[in-house]
Amino acid sequence: MMAAARAWLTAVVSVTLLLSVVQTLMPKGSLREITSFVGGLLLLAVLLRPLGSVDLSAVSLNLDAYRQTVEQRQAELEQEGQKELVGLIEAELESYISDKAADMGLTLRVQVTVEPDGSGVPATVSVELTGPRSEALSRWLETELGVPAERQVWNEN
Repeated sequence: MMAAARAWLTAVVSVTLLLSVVQTLMPKGSLREITSFVGGLLLLAVLLRPLGSVDLSAVSLNLDAYRQTVEQRQAELEQEGQKELVGLIEAELESYISDKAADMGLTLRVQVTVEPDGSGVPATVSVELTGPRSEALSRWLETELGVPAERQVWNEN
């Protein structure tokens, strides 16, 4: 690698010196302009010579691995987002049920379990209530939130 860089730099310096000498020796006029143009093309060819020897077949863009990594990361982000959404829905439902119980004069500890259904939409699986059982609240949970009595767990103290 260093030997190739040294050879390239030596060629650039040599051509530049040669062109300077030829430019100095040329008489003014159109011949000098043509010589300057040809010399510039020659210098450009020497400068770009390393690009011509690049083996592009050796360059491998591993797009399949990149695509797989992106898909894996997307799946991870979707799972994290789903967990956050479930946690947020559980907290909001617990607060909503607690507020409704307080409106009915009940003091309860509420724990809601939410899981994604078959289509990935979070749905209430069960509600665990700790405190005195209330048929009115139980009916409200069934009618308003769609939690049937068999998925309501009452722990009376």
